[in-house]
Amino acid sequence: MIVKPLLIVTLFLYAVNCCAQQVIPLYETVPNAIAGAPVVEKSDTAGNRIRTSRVTWPTITAFFPPKDIANGTAVIICPGGGYSYLVMNQEGTDVAEAFIKKGIAAFVLKYRLPDDKIMKDKSIGPLQDAQQAIKIVREHAKEWSIDTSSVGIMGFSAGGHLASTAATHFNDKIIANSIHTNLRPDFTILIYPVIGFSDSLVHKGSRKGLLGDHPSAENIDFYSGEKQVSAKTPPAFLVHCGDDKIVAVGNSISYYEALLRNGVKAELHIYPTGGHGFGLNNKTIPDQWIDRCFNWMQANKWLK
Repeated sequence: MIVKPLLIVTLFLYAVNCCAQQVIPLYETVPNAIAGAPVVEKSDTAGNRIRTSRVTWPTITAFFPPKDIANGTAVIICPGGGYSYLVMNQEGTDVAEAFIKKGIAAFVLKYRLPDDKIMKDKSIGPLQDAQQAIKIVREHAKEWSIDTSSVGIMGFSAGGHLASTAATHFNDKIIANSIHTNLRPDFTILIYPVIGFSDSLVHKGSRKGLLGDHPSAENIDFYSGEKQVSAKTPPAFLVHCGDDKIVAVGNSISYYEALLRNGVKAELHIYPTGGHGFGLNNKTIPDQWIDRCFNWMQANKWLK
């Protein structure tokens, strides 16, 4: 169900009390939007994937763990889909269910996909939604029993590009933030992520979707995560496969190396097989990457 803005606070409390999932709008008025745009949200199924496109009203779906195992950590999940659609189940709700079993609150972000028909500046639309999601989680941390210093973001494929952009551009002032809520994620989890937009790394569909057919060199660098890492970039956990033919494994390697150069803690797992888009289950190997992720979170005290 879609929640009207005036009912948000009431449903916040309802969600916490009964561990239900709630769909929460990010805004009362969507910023950077073209009024009256003739675009209607669409959902379809391709194989086992539930895909959503043409998003004009961004939301987070909140998944809260049972109170007896809740540990105060939260993660915002950005599904992938090449900035043209969102894989809402395999790279969203399925992952959220795995997190709440470990006591971690999860928020599946249905972000706007870049589109000149609905946005004045399509290059900042997804990042606005990621920042707003972080802002909402931190500002409601008390009633959701979340530790404001344990709010992370994760993403799959192009959602990984969005998550890494949120991790490197948290000081960009592109949303209203009158009380100066901290927009820096405390950690990032990047699964077969798009990172770089240079020709050697690029997933062409993601770059074209976000920046258009002829992006400037300045914009390519600005949205290449490996070139934007600093000592303040949050720690990262990365997973990729060496045989990924859609998003080259060099994306994860370049980001990992940039983190190391800047003294930021990171853990990178490269599996020899698995390709791209496998969500939680890389069926070519017996190992489960999310178990490695939980170990990393425990070692860094985000999983208590």
